[in-house]
Amino acid sequence: MSATLWFTPWKPGPAADIAPGVNGQSDGKGRSGGGTDGAAVVSVTEFTPHRPLTALGVTVEGIALRRIWQDLEGAVGLWLWVDPDPFRPRSGSISVWRTERDLHAFVGRRDHMRIVRSYRNRGSMRATTWQTDGFDMDATQEAARALLSGRSAWPA
Repeated sequence: MSATLWFTPWKPGPAADIAPGVNGQSDGKGRSGGGTDGAAVVSVTEFTPHRPLTALGVTVEGIALRRIWQDLEGAVGLWLWVDPDPFRPRSGSISVWRTERDLHAFVGRRDHMRIVRSYRNRGSMRATTWQTDGFDMDATQEAARALLSGRSAWPA
């Protein structure tokens, strides 16, 4: 796996208020310091296309979904990420939700399902979720980065 991962800036959603400081000052990398008492559900996804050129289409679709992020009920925030390896590109998201129900509502949205169906046979997908009692942006991004870089194993 490539050691290079690029992340978009943090995109807060309408439920960002569970994480004080998320909409406030950040360190310029889309993170604010410290944690919060707000419980959250974190979802990490990874798509690896069978053909490298497919990665471009998936990235464009992800950016389009990111544009509507502020309208998604229960969305705390989002990072999109990409591994720019020219021979084995990968991409995905790290999304944070108020509840598991909010995450499932997004997964079932018509626009999201259209994208999933369009790319289902064009690559491999994996995802994991976990719950946290106190959402911490830095800790969340680091845990996701460890998964995506291979430093931590994906849950079976």
